[in-house]
Amino acid sequence: MERKKVMIGMSGGVDSSVAALLLKQAGHQVAGVTFRLWDAKGSREDPNVRDAKTVCQRLGIPHFVLDFRDLFRDSVVEYFRREYEAGRTPNPCVACNRSIKFGAFLEKAREMGYDTVATGHYAQLVWDERTKKYLLRPGKIEKKDQSYVLYMLTQEQLSHILMPIGGYSKEEVRQIAKENGLLVADKPDSQDICFVPGGDHAAFLREYTGHSGAPGNFVDPSGRVLGPHEGLWNYTIGQRKGLGLSLNAPAFVSGIDAATGAVTVTTCPGELMSFKVLVGKVNWMMGEPPAQPVNWKVKIRYAHHAAQATVTPLENSGAQVEFDSPQRAVTPGQAAVFYTLDGTLMGGGTIL
Repeated sequence: MERKKVMIGMSGGVDSSVAALLLKQAGHQVAGVTFRLWDAKGSREDPNVRDAKTVCQRLGIPHFVLDFRDLFRDSVVEYFRREYEAGRTPNPCVACNRSIKFGAFLEKAREMGYDTVATGHYAQLVWDERTKKYLLRPGKIEKKDQSYVLYMLTQEQLSHILMPIGGYSKEEVRQIAKENGLLVADKPDSQDICFVPGGDHAAFLREYTGHSGAPGNFVDPSGRVLGPHEGLWNYTIGQRKGLGLSLNAPAFVSGIDAATGAVTVTTCPGELMSFKVLVGKVNWMMGEPPAQPVNWKVKIRYAHHAAQATVTPLENSGAQVEFDSPQRAVTPGQAAVFYTLDGTLMGGGTIL
C-alpha cells in the first residue's frame, strides 16, 4: 500500500476520530484538522475542537484549526437563506461538502504539503482498474450510508481523498474507539444541521435575517384561500405537522410559490406523488453523462430508499428522471442522486 501524507477533517466525533486512528495504523503520515465554521451566539470554547485535539494528542499526531467562517457564511448559510426565501428546501451538507470539506479544505491541505485529505464519511471509495476511474459506493450499512451528500465530487477530487470507515458499521467504529482508549467512543452523533441548534431552521432564519419570512396564504389546489400562513420558510413539500389548519381531513403541503407567497395544501395524498423529476446542475461523477438514457436507481432525499428510474441526460448539465413507480413529496432544492443498479454512485444534481 502506498503511504501518503494525509490531513483528516476531525469534527470531534467518533467517526472522524476512528478514521484518523485507522490511517495512522495503516502507516500514513497523519495530521488532524478541525474547521471553525460558525460561532453560535454566546459561545466561547468549541467542545468539538477540544475533543478533536485530545484525540490527536492520544494518537500522537498534530492538530490544526482552519478558519473557514467567512466562506461558510457566504457559501452555506447564505445559500440556506436564499433557498428557503425562494420556496425551496436546501441541503446545506451538500453545499458544505462542495465548498468547504472537498473544496477549500483540499486546497488548503495541499498548500500545507499534504497530498491527500480524509473524512469520516460512511462511503467506500475504490479504484476500478477496468475503467481507470474512482468509484464511490455506499457505506457498509444502508441506514448510515452518506454517499448521497457526496455526489458533487469529481475524479480529480476523488484522487486525493480517503474515507477509511466506509467498510465498517457504526457499532464496529465505536468498538474500535473503545479498544483504543478514545474518549469520544460513546459521544452521541450530531442530529442537527451544525449551525441550526435544536434543528429549528425557521427560528434560526428569523434570528439570522431579523424577519419572519415571506408572508402569504394557504390555498387549496384550486387556488381558494384557506387563511394566512406564518412565512414561506416554515414549510416544505409533504409537510403535515405545524400547519395550523382545521380541515375535514389531514392536510399536506403540495406546493410553494415564492412569487405569490402561496403555500398549496391538499387533503389528497395522491397529489404528492410524482413520476417525473427535472434535475439541474448535474455532476456526472465519471466525468461525462451517459450517451443514452440509463436504468439506474435514484434517491430524492437523504432518508429515501433509492427507487428504480430511467435517467435521461439533458443539455446544460440537466437530467430528467422518470421513476418506474411514483415517488412521494419530490422537493425542489433537494438533491436527486443517481446510482447504478449494483450501487455505484454516478452523480446527481438539484431537483428543480
